[in-house]
Amino acid sequence: MVLFNKIIQRIHLWVGLLLGIQVSLWMLSGVFMSWFHIDLVRGDTNAFITPPPELEASAYASPGGVIAQVDGATSLELRSFMNRPVYEITSADGVALFDASTGQKLSPISEDTARAVAKQDYVGEGKIVKIALMSETPYEYRKEKPVWRVDFNDNLHTRIYVSPSTGEVASRRNDVWRIFDFLWMLHIMDYGERTDFNNPLLKAASATGLLFAISGLIMVVMKKGRNQIARDIGFITRRRRKQAPK
Repeated sequence: MVLFNKIIQRIHLWVGLLLGIQVSLWMLSGVFMSWFHIDLVRGDTNAFITPPPELEASAYASPGGVIAQVDGATSLELRSFMNRPVYEITSADGVALFDASTGQKLSPISEDTARAVAKQDYVGEGKIVKIALMSETPYEYRKEKPVWRVDFNDNLHTRIYVSPSTGEVASRRNDVWRIFDFLWMLHIMDYGERTDFNNPLLKAASATGLLFAISGLIMVVMKKGRNQIARDIGFITRRRRKQAPK
């Protein structure tokens, strides 16, 4: 029994040490994430977001003629882009953008168009200081490439990623997002893609926490003894009965 007690105490000690480190990281990341509004993290506080404009009835270019320009087209959507109607056609090769009035292909969009899209999307005092078409992007952007990256010189170093094929804003990033993303990685313990809530490390940490709790309960039982615990429970029960109103 003495040997068993020592083994339980040692397990409790080392498990508590390992778990304590991760719990501290959980608390640190949790505090940060609770202090900063998610709109600030996503860059939405500097985004000009309005409902999509209604498309007027007009003589648009023939959809069939536009579709004929794209091999293996699977869908066509009429929408607004930079205050004019466009056709967005999806195929196995990706997405292509066409002027709905003339049928002229618009994608991939030019640097000037990407700059205009970013300026229209951005609300703030910053100015564009850099724009580049990137095939290799930093880890903060994990979507389709290549992509236009537009950098602003505001306090948060806002970065807007614009899709060359659709002309839409693919992502908004800033310095707060980078810190948030790093702490999010520590919080869910996914050090790869940072999206998996059911990764093996998180499962191991939760199992470790359960082992820590069980070993602690065993130590309490062994230290106080079953009879003492029973007497404590009986004392509390009798005291409550006496205090209960008659």
